[in-house]
Amino acid sequence: MSDLAGIQRRTLVVLSAGQILGGISFGATVSLGAVLAATISGDDSLSGLATAAITFGTALTAVPLAALARNRGRRPALATGLAIALAGVGLVIGAVAAASFPLLLGGFALIGAGQAANLQSRFAATDLATDASRARDLSIVVWATTLGAVLGPNLVGPGEVLGELVGMPGLTGPYLFTIVGQTLGIILILVGLRPDPLLTAQRAVTAHEEGAERIVRADRPAAARYATLAIVGAHAVMVAIMAMTPIHLLHHGATLTIVGLTISLHIAGMYALSPVFGVLADRWGRIPTVVLGYAILAGCVAVIALGHENTVAVTVALVLLGLGWSAATVAGAALLTEASAESLRTRRQGRTDFAMSLMGALGAIAAGGALGAVGFNGLALLTLPVLALVVALAPLGRR
Repeated sequence: MSDLAGIQRRTLVVLSAGQILGGISFGATVSLGAVLAATISGDDSLSGLATAAITFGTALTAVPLAALARNRGRRPALATGLAIALAGVGLVIGAVAAASFPLLLGGFALIGAGQAANLQSRFAATDLATDASRARDLSIVVWATTLGAVLGPNLVGPGEVLGELVGMPGLTGPYLFTIVGQTLGIILILVGLRPDPLLTAQRAVTAHEEGAERIVRADRPAAARYATLAIVGAHAVMVAIMAMTPIHLLHHGATLTIVGLTISLHIAGMYALSPVFGVLADRWGRIPTVVLGYAILAGCVAVIALGHENTVAVTVALVLLGLGWSAATVAGAALLTEASAESLRTRRQGRTDFAMSLMGALGAIAAGGALGAVGFNGLALLTLPVLALVVALAPLGRR
């Protein structure tokens, strides 16, 4: 068998390139989702269902894709997720042409499978990683998402021009870039992800080959459960606050440009510094970095509580929200991987992605009611019990 370290280096390059393509595809898709939903339904209040459909689609496909990875490897699992999303893009375009709102939501649900594949990519980065570099390797793949996430929405304008030239239905032109990105991503995974990192890890363990000790480890169920809690809790808090930020800012007189800038800075906080948190998690430890992430999230809540009527303060809070999410997610994912025996690892990863996506969707839905009842600052304060619980249970992560 080839050197495991060499295979890991190749895997990181392929996964990072795939995340860039996936980010471009997903960024262009999401940026138009709400607009298409409102246009086809004729009701602005239904615009949020596009994102909800994608999120639920991600949740529903996370576990099956993880099972496919366990049985057949990362390569077919990731390619299948992207292929389902590509079919979803075609369905969305057809739904717009037919002016069918149910078909539109069905297409967006299928697109969620692509997001599930992108989430699984970060775990694929850990299949052959060592304890000394696991969080860093994972964070590199997470960081690569930044490039695609920034480029994707900026392709909407050029996409509309190209779409008109080829006769696509109105507002669907940018999906040309999505189709190209998804197709290239599938080809990249099928051709480049060889040998398959998960199957290589399984064979190394079975054959007790040199280097297999980097993969074999005792199962630590309490630590794995805590890692899942840390990931899911940070995601639920992040989505609940982020989803209501545009509405809050608009109600306080902010322009759409300010809203866009705030969300862009938030996304930068989520991804741009993930390698820093990866290095910290490898050097300081997983639990201290998770706690650091939750401390940053608490800082976000404090800034909102004190300055929710100030646009600059809200923007600072959203950056902190992204940074806290990044630290907790990177360190939590590394802990989940190394706390799970090889035979249980992919199953737990899939369940964590399922819970993460589901709680994110439910958090966004609940946040709308909370915003109306207690305001933006009240919504932020309602997340404190979640933050306190995860920090209080941190000792479980060491078991």
